[in-house]
Amino acid sequence: MPESSYDAVLFVSFGGPDGPDDVLPFLENVLRGRNVPRERLLEVAEHYQHFGGKSPINEQNIALIEAVRSELARSGPDLPVYWGNRNWHPLLTDTLRQMADDGIKRAIAFVTSGYSCYSGCRQYRENIIAAREEIGPEAPEVDKIRVFFNHPGFVGPMARRVVAAVDSLARGRDVPVLFTAHSIPLSMAESSRYCSQLQEASRLVAEQAQTPNWKLVYQSRSGPPSQPWLEPDVCDAVRDLHAEAAEAVVIAPIGFISDHMEVKFDLDTEAAAVCAELGLPMARAATVGTDPEFVRAVRDLIAERAWNLPERQENGLLPASHDVCTLHCCPAPRRPAVSSRPA
Repeated sequence: MPESSYDAVLFVSFGGPDGPDDVLPFLENVLRGRNVPRERLLEVAEHYQHFGGKSPINEQNIALIEAVRSELARSGPDLPVYWGNRNWHPLLTDTLRQMADDGIKRAIAFVTSGYSCYSGCRQYRENIIAAREEIGPEAPEVDKIRVFFNHPGFVGPMARRVVAAVDSLARGRDVPVLFTAHSIPLSMAESSRYCSQLQEASRLVAEQAQTPNWKLVYQSRSGPPSQPWLEPDVCDAVRDLHAEAAEAVVIAPIGFISDHMEVKFDLDTEAAAVCAELGLPMARAATVGTDPEFVRAVRDLIAERAWNLPERQENGLLPASHDVCTLHCCPAPRRPAVSSRPA
C-alpha cells in the first residue's frame, strides 16, 4: 500500500446528550453566544424527553466509527480513528489533546455533514482551529475531507432505502417522495452551494431509485418568523400533497446520514402525526447509517487524500467538491439572535 500523508483520522460530529441530566448542558453548549429565550431552550429540551433524554446520534456515530476502523484495517490506509464533537463529549478539544499525547502530528477529518454551508462545513473547520489553538503548538494539524453529497457510495445506499420505503407502501413507483434536509437561513444558503448540492443529490437518488415524482423540502427550522429560512417545510409539503389528492408519501432524509433526533422527532413524530391526521399513508426512508457501501465510501474519501490519489469519485452534473476550502468559502451569515434545534 502507498504511504499515507496522514497518521490518524478524526471523526467529527455535532454531538448529543447521553441522558436526561445532559440535555440542558448540551443545549447550552449549542446555543452559547446566542440570545435565545430560556423558554425556547426548554421547548427543545422537551423533544429529547420524548426519547428518555438521550439522542441516538452518539451510538450511531460509534457504530459508524467501528465500521470505518474495520474497513481501514482491511483495505487501508490503516490509520487510528479518533472521535470529537462540536457540542458534547467527546469534545474536539479533549480529543485533539489525546491525539497530541499519542504523538499524532497530522490528521484528516471526516465530518458527518455531506453538504457545503457555514454550519455544515466552515463552522466545523473553525471548531477544529479553535481546539488546536487552545491546545497549543503540540496540537496535530487537521485537514477536512471534501463533502460527499454526490459520491456514489452515498447515492447508492440512499436510493436503495428510498426504493424500500416506496415498495413498503405497495402503490407503485409514482408515490411522491419528499427529500428533506435541515432548513438554514437564506443568508447562509445564498453564500454556499448547499441548495444546489441537495438538489443534485436528490435528483441522483430519485433517478437511481426510478421515482420520478419527487421534491426537495426542508425541516427543523428554528429561526424567528421575521428571518427568512429555506422552504417549503416538510409538514406544509405533506399538506399540499394531500390537497392534490396524493394517496401516500415517502419522506427521505437525504440531508442526514443517521437517524438522530431531528429525524426521529421532526419526521417520525411531527411529520408522521400530520400524515396520520390527514389519513395519508407515510413511509420514512432510512438513512445510510452503517451501510457497507457507505462505509467503503468513507474509506475511499480518506484514501484519496491520504494517498494523494488523482481521481475523485462522483456522480451527476456537479463535480466533486474541492479538497481544500478557500478563505472565503461558506462565510458565516449575518443573523439575529435565533434559537437552534440541534441534532
